[in-house]
Amino acid sequence: MLTSSQPLKEIFFCPEESDFYSHCLETLVLRNCLGTEAIAEFGSGDGSPVIKALLRTDFTGTVYGFELNNSAYEAANLKIERYELGNKYIIHNRSLFDVSTPEASYLVSNPPYLPAVDNKLYQPLLHGGVEGITVTKKLLSLNYQNVLTLASSYSNPEGLINYALAKGYHVSDFIVSPMQFGYYSSEPKVKDQIGKMRSEGRAFYSEKMYLLAGVLFTKEVSPKGNLSTELVKVMTSL
Repeated sequence: MLTSSQPLKEIFFCPEESDFYSHCLETLVLRNCLGTEAIAEFGSGDGSPVIKALLRTDFTGTVYGFELNNSAYEAANLKIERYELGNKYIIHNRSLFDVSTPEASYLVSNPPYLPAVDNKLYQPLLHGGVEGITVTKKLLSLNYQNVLTLASSYSNPEGLINYALAKGYHVSDFIVSPMQFGYYSSEPKVKDQIGKMRSEGRAFYSEKMYLLAGVLFTKEVSPKGNLSTELVKVMTSL
């Protein structure tokens, strides 16, 4: 639980979203890994999602996280020490974009996806660009074989999927969950922007709810089925 000494501006706090991200990590990534594979993570936050997923699986590899927020970085390392996961989860206090691309089988992230005209928000690091997909597109440009990312139905989901397809990815699996608008997504600047995007057919949501998807993008020669089209239909259904 947050206290007055842990303001929402300091560390991202949304238990429902963090639990969903953890479930996606466990189901779409960790249970499919073989041997001692390496996983790179953009934006580790306080580390809770990965830690929960690690504790529920027999994953024997290492997750290398990157987190710019100093407070979140410190909180994550305290949790890692508490659960004795220092050999499986190593977090660096810097941006993944500021280092040489780490070798890994998967890149995973709950990236910033709040659409807004600028980053003057409750928590600036949650700004995902004007459409909410700027950071996610940058992650897909790193050319990892497998990328697990969360994607919001109010952040131009069709545009994101089309960008991934153009980069040689297809949707190999996905999980979708309804989410209520919370502290960050209810900020007036964000609501104004997604309202504009909805009128242009780039944002999809109801009065109190939007859809959040955990999407596994994969580069393969012969994808099975057409989950990309199916995902677009689901994410634009509200």
